Amino acid sequence: MRGKPSWRTGSAVCILSSVLLLSACGDWSTGAEPIDPPPAAVEEAMLAAAESHGKEAVAGTKLEEVYLQDNNGFLVPVSLPVPGGTAEVNAKASLEMLVNGGPYAGTLPDGFAGVLPQGTEVQSVTIDKNGKLAVVEFTKPFTEYKKADERKIVEAVTWTLTEQPDIQNVQIWVDGQKLSEMPKGGMPLDHLLTRGIGINLQLGQGASYTSSRPVTVYFSASSPAGIQYYVPVTRLVPPGEDKMKASLEELIRGPRPEDGLNQVMTSETVLKSVEQSPEGIVKVSMDDNMFAQGEVVPAEFLQSVVLTASENAGNSSAKVQIVLNGETNVLGEDNINYGKPAAKPQHLNEIPI
Repeated sequence: MRGKPSWRTGSAVCILSSVLLLSACGDWSTGAEPIDPPPAAVEEAMLAAAESHGKEAVAGTKLEEVYLQDNNGFLVPVSLPVPGGTAEVNAKASLEMLVNGGPYAGTLPDGFAGVLPQGTEVQSVTIDKNGKLAVVEFTKPFTEYKKADERKIVEAVTWTLTEQPDIQNVQIWVDGQKLSEMPKGGMPLDHLLTRGIGINLQLGQGASYTSSRPVTVYFSASSPAGIQYYVPVTRLVPPGEDKMKASLEELIRGPRPEDGLNQVMTSETVLKSVEQSPEGIVKVSMDDNMFAQGEVVPAEFLQSVVLTASENAGNSSAKVQIVLNGETNVLGEDNINYGKPAAKPQHLNEIPI
């Protein structure tokens, strides 16, 4: 690659080892004096018991993407282990992770936090699989938030729940009453909530809030520990544009300078064409003369294309094939050939605790 910019390509790491450590921790909040370490034989027995308990805990969990706020103020899907069981149990635990200072606050990665008001409890989640509807009921503290956080709260709840295959629509209740609007800023809730509300909403070039259509693109950022992760941003673009083409052009245009996000494309990237087959394969052809023939391409560059194209394909199982500079053999630094149809990762942003 000629004139290659600085890429942040930190790899994702499995977080389950951290869960094991947390499961073995005692209560450090009592202010008690430290005690002497146990004898070696006792310590070995304790470690064996902890290991056994940890295996049971991991066996009873499932990785789910929950939408947390990062240090830049963006909502980010973070894959974390939540208690397994029924779909309702799984969804309830996922939402509990969104509570600021809630029961899972100590298990979140550094630099991420929940956006639901402190003290909020998830009373229940009921799922109608036929209607792909989740009805979630919160306690009264859910309504005690800053007005500026209103939309972010709705987005986090909606996008977290709709990560589950049985859920496409969401309805919010508080203490036995269905909300027709959010209490602080009046965001309407009289229609079912879907991912169509967008996430991390921004106004794109040439669009207005009254005349636009949304597309969602994926940029990247880095955690305080230097771990790279992907951030979805919904841009409002002028109506009439092809949605897939518009989303990829916004990806190439890049993040706003003030956002603290990384530019995943280079200044030389040009979108040549986009084709979507009836089989659900999106073929994206791009040129970028900063990459020589056969050169390994940053995974951040390629994965952002896959995430963006699959998000806007209107098909949850869509796969993305990339042609770069006319080459159909496009090898990423993650050893994936993106010249062959690739699906979005099953678990996005596995950030260690």
